[in-house]
Amino acid sequence: MPIRILLYEDNAPLRESLQLLFSGLPQFDLAGAFGDCMNIEKEIQQHTPDVVLMDIDLPGRNGIEAAHIVKRLAPGTEVLMLTVFDDNDKVFQAVCAGASGYLLKKTPPSKILEAVEDIYNGGAPMSPSIARKVLELFPRAPAVNTELDKLTPREQAVLRSLASGNSYKMVADELQISIETVRTHIKRIYEKLHVHSVSEAISKAFLK
Repeated sequence: MPIRILLYEDNAPLRESLQLLFSGLPQFDLAGAFGDCMNIEKEIQQHTPDVVLMDIDLPGRNGIEAAHIVKRLAPGTEVLMLTVFDDNDKVFQAVCAGASGYLLKKTPPSKILEAVEDIYNGGAPMSPSIARKVLELFPRAPAVNTELDKLTPREQAVLRSLASGNSYKMVADELQISIETVRTHIKRIYEKLHVHSVSEAISKAFLK
């Protein structure tokens, strides 16, 4: 079953390039490409996407506001930000809005395709510079009685690895555990923090 995608990008040449990138690949189904997200409520309900590829700087309604709407209407839909912004404030806002991935527009096309598949499979793909910024947002010293304290050291290690932009496979390799063990840890993290996505878990454990 192909991954159903909606694309929101106001730069027409880039939007057309991304449409061409996904076209003809059997693992993807680009259900719609739009220059703004003013009608995103209707479009989400009509197309029921698995992944929304979203610019931040859009006319009328920005991508961070739109990400909030996507997660409210379709909590299971993953939001992947594709933007020129790499400042801490935008990264923080996007993660808190429910975005599970954050790529810069200079990301090579092959990496964008990989990121869409990764986020669909539960990962949190990020450009390396963005991953570093996310890590910079973490507190330097652990606070007392935080949400993070609810997690075991191994669960914290899994979440930090995901927050640095690693896929499930990369987490498994880094921690020398199986992918199924990674999935088990993530399930327990979700249960303990009462969240439903990696981005929510990062926000609740590290950014509050």
